Amino acid sequence: MEQITALGMMSGTSLDGLDIACCRFGLAEARWDYEILCAETIHYSDHWRRRLDRAPQLNGFDLTALDADFGRYAGEEAAAFIRRNNCRPLFVASHGHTVFHQPEQGLTLQIGHGAHLAAAAGIRVINDFRSLDVALGGQGAPLVPAGDALLFEQYGLCLNLGGFANISYQLGDHRLASDISPANMALNFLARRAGKLYDKDGAMAAGGAIIHPLLDRLDALPFYQQPAPKSLGREWFESQMLPLIEAHHAAPADLLCTLTEHIARQVAAVADVVPSSTLLATGGGTHNHFLIQRIGHHTRHEVIIPEPLLIDYKEALVFAFLGVLRLRGKNNCLASVTGARTDNSGGSIWG
Repeated sequence: MEQITALGMMSGTSLDGLDIACCRFGLAEARWDYEILCAETIHYSDHWRRRLDRAPQLNGFDLTALDADFGRYAGEEAAAFIRRNNCRPLFVASHGHTVFHQPEQGLTLQIGHGAHLAAAAGIRVINDFRSLDVALGGQGAPLVPAGDALLFEQYGLCLNLGGFANISYQLGDHRLASDISPANMALNFLARRAGKLYDKDGAMAAGGAIIHPLLDRLDALPFYQQPAPKSLGREWFESQMLPLIEAHHAAPADLLCTLTEHIARQVAAVADVVPSSTLLATGGGTHNHFLIQRIGHHTRHEVIIPEPLLIDYKEALVFAFLGVLRLRGKNNCLASVTGARTDNSGGSIWG
């Protein structure tokens, strides 16, 4: 059996922190398996949370400086993680932190410069996984489905509840996927208005009441009627969804309850195009018991909640795996998912 150990790093749009996972992948008889050896979340300080949150408003010089600074920061954290856990990865695969994602204009930007990251970490780095796909006319997202198809084929559908909710599933010979809706990005935004970083277990939302006029307006947003492939970015949340939320001067609990119901309904609308099956739920939103309850209520599928390590670090795991595919010259981005002209092997290699 061929085995490769790699470090995956993920910084989500919800600004929770930097997820790091050291993973071992094995290939035998054309089938891959995996093991998460160790993993941590490095929670962002207020300083880093403010800098990343303000990144879209920076001028070119300051954004370039932040790109380098965040690369050094991520590299230092990777090196410290490796020392603490005495692990020996072959490389670091970094998603970076998304600042802009506008594939319709041919651009996407995930900061955390690979050269600075590699210099600080002291080992090879693979990053910038999206740009090639966008250059090929694709959405550059979601990227995780390539990993879902090879590592989690036993599940009918794979749902990620991160800053955005996205899903992938097999239909015939093709892996299909799309972003669904904002998830933790929207919920955490409302929780912060109530003085909390997030709504633990969805308790505030569970205590609220649905604002039906707002729910109807959210469900009617044009994005939800567009066919896949399609993807979402922070810009869409701020320009399309946030104005609808801010037009309702309601209690945070009621807004959270309404947003939770909206997310659950949109997840079910996308998932239920597939015959009844198993739906693997991962990502930080899986800890939101109320959201999971509402998704279970609306969908026909059996919702599977895995062990906490996979819930929290599946994306970091998959980015490590995308790096493995990149080094092997294998496709790690699927045209059936992104709408690009062809499958491709994305990622810049440093060191």
